Amino acid sequence: MSKELTIQIPPEALGKRIDLFLAQFRPALGLSRSRVQELMAEGLITVDGERVKASRKLQGRETIRIVIPDAKPLALRPARIRLNILFEDGDLVVLNKAPGMVVHPAPGNPDGTLVHALLHHCRDLSGIGGVERPGIVHRLDKDTSGVMVAVKTDNAHRSLAAQLKRRSVKKHYLAIVRGTVTRNAGTMEAPIGRHERHRKKMTVHAARGRAALTRFEVVERFSGYTLLSLQLMTGRTHQIRVHLAHHGHPIVGDPVYGGKQFDEMRSPDGEKMPVPRQMLHARRLEFRHPRTGALVGFEAPPPEDFERVLRFLRKNCCKR
Repeated sequence: MSKELTIQIPPEALGKRIDLFLAQFRPALGLSRSRVQELMAEGLITVDGERVKASRKLQGRETIRIVIPDAKPLALRPARIRLNILFEDGDLVVLNKAPGMVVHPAPGNPDGTLVHALLHHCRDLSGIGGVERPGIVHRLDKDTSGVMVAVKTDNAHRSLAAQLKRRSVKKHYLAIVRGTVTRNAGTMEAPIGRHERHRKKMTVHAARGRAALTRFEVVERFSGYTLLSLQLMTGRTHQIRVHLAHHGHPIVGDPVYGGKQFDEMRSPDGEKMPVPRQMLHARRLEFRHPRTGALVGFEAPPPEDFERVLRFLRKNCCKR
């Protein structure tokens, strides 16, 4: 059954765009900016009963009505796909996502996604994310492995979305990068936005980039490569990949930001090893449980392809 919310617009909102006005409510509602736009396009956000666009200027004292429909899982065909479940209760599912798995349906990846697998596994997912993204409150790139959480209830979705907005969710990663990172630890800070010409690519040189901060620490050094531990302090698209490439240390195996030799490693002695995907792994996730408020944390070890690359480095590339 769909859920409805009514918001009375105060007089001081006169002249403000409705999308900017609603931005203050998005964390509590668990709605992303794109989801708000989708609801508007579907006529599910109205002002005094009229359909509106994101650019609609408010007059003050109007009434906004938001209808959030339940997810329609039957629009997607549940698929029996093996999931590595780390934790599950009535509110959420924490899993270790395999590399190569797309999180939700998108052009070019209509089937076989994590959403399809989740629908087969539990079938009671939050509908806030929309028909194609039931239960999804955050995501990992297709070729990034590791810990992520999906939600079963709208209350859990709103709680996790608010925590992500406050940046209180802690995300820790491991990455194998090119080059020797000389500093033992530090931060990378540069705004990130969409590339003007390559719309699937992000850049630190965007005209309207958003603030982004990544912390790093060296775990192990090799000849020409470094294993890093990283923590996302903000959550921009491709943030770790963009920051590392910007600082001259692209992730090994990254086809977008990794350069011409992204899919191959080479030792000082000329030994070569193909790299199957970008060597980025979400190793730990910490957040407040949406029902109990308790701080919880979940970890997942790197998968075999990541460990295989490390074994090659330890065998063929002398440590510095």
